[in-house]
Amino acid sequence: MPLLSDRAGKTSQVVVMPASLEDRAKAPAGLYRLGLLLTCAWIFTFFAALEIAFFWRARTMEFWQPIPLPKTLWVSTAVILWSSVLFERARRLYRRGQHLIASRLLLITACCGAAFLASQLSAWRQLILAGAYVQANPFNSFIYIFTGLHGIHLLGGLIALGVVLLRRSKRRELVDVVCFYWHFMGLLWVVLFATLLMA
Repeated sequence: MPLLSDRAGKTSQVVVMPASLEDRAKAPAGLYRLGLLLTCAWIFTFFAALEIAFFWRARTMEFWQPIPLPKTLWVSTAVILWSSVLFERARRLYRRGQHLIASRLLLITACCGAAFLASQLSAWRQLILAGAYVQANPFNSFIYIFTGLHGIHLLGGLIALGVVLLRRSKRRELVDVVCFYWHFMGLLWVVLFATLLMA
């Protein structure tokens, strides 16, 4: 069965490769993209439900007391947006064959991801020191839920980025997919943070 090369869309002629020429140890072309689509759809649905629950609970003013958010969350927002810029730059360099520079940018992106998670943990520490515990107020609970669950999903992206960095032979499709997931995580955090600010 012939497979369509991912370069077909970049040329004026369609390039068809016999399946016998493909490495059977590798995932078929397009499988990573399908996995990304399904993963992002599931995550979007999950967090959309949390957003609905947040706004529904905010309408019930009993025990609902918004608190000032730790300033560390602004720092983590800047870090994740900057990491997304770096990742996109690395992806474009990798597509042009500049693999060494791209790998260095991917490593810096991974460091930014780790810094984001450390910043979120620091925000939790500030909340606890201020007495903003989970059980004290429903708004507090949503702060921990939003930051905690987003952090777990970003950790998954960080692990995927680690896999990309450690592989000797990087598939361009895999680099693209992890990059798009990273962008999705960055956008998701901006939405969650804006939601908390609007409370």
